[in-house]
Amino acid sequence: MLSITTQGLLWLLVFISYLVSVKKTVYHALYITPARQVGVLACALLFAMLWQIKAGVLIGLELHLLGVTAVTLILGWRLAMLSSVLAALLLALFGQISSELLPLQLIIGAFVPILFSYLAFIISYQYLPRHFFVYIFVCAFLTAALAACLKIVLGALFYFAIGQYDWQQLVDNYLYISVIISFPEAMLNGMAITVLITYRPHWVKTFYDKDYLGS
Repeated sequence: MLSITTQGLLWLLVFISYLVSVKKTVYHALYITPARQVGVLACALLFAMLWQIKAGVLIGLELHLLGVTAVTLILGWRLAMLSSVLAALLLALFGQISSELLPLQLIIGAFVPILFSYLAFIISYQYLPRHFFVYIFVCAFLTAALAACLKIVLGALFYFAIGQYDWQQLVDNYLYISVIISFPEAMLNGMAITVLITYRPHWVKTFYDKDYLGS
């Protein structure tokens, strides 16, 4: 379905994106901290479970819950990308994702939503009141819903650009579902973050007690 040239460009983009995410201090801390290793592997398994439960009408444009916003808030964007790569490789190993679509799924279904989620957190932290409920509803609920919509729109634009589907076909069979999928995505990520910052706030890398609870 995808040409060899397109697949090569996608793999190059995956490699460059992941290379940018690698930071020596982060990976050294991961190497010497078993708790972080468990967190990364647990999030990778969570990704794998969520991503294998999918449905869709058009080939290559299956729908599934992402879970990336919560994981990004928990691990930070660098380790969230590592977890997504591990999950994608695990699914590919068991035949849940074809090698042809693997780089596309990593870029559109993981890397871009992860970076979008972290960017939304940074903007919220800088420009909105640092309040417990702002963190939950803006950084988790709202951002997760928008990330799900972003993934769907990017997928549609990609397949339209390569001529795989016409625009009306994408609108009728795929794009309209973004409104439907955004609510469960928001609930999943929002509730997960709510539970964690209530009972295990130290597990969430981006949640700063002094800033959000002090206000």
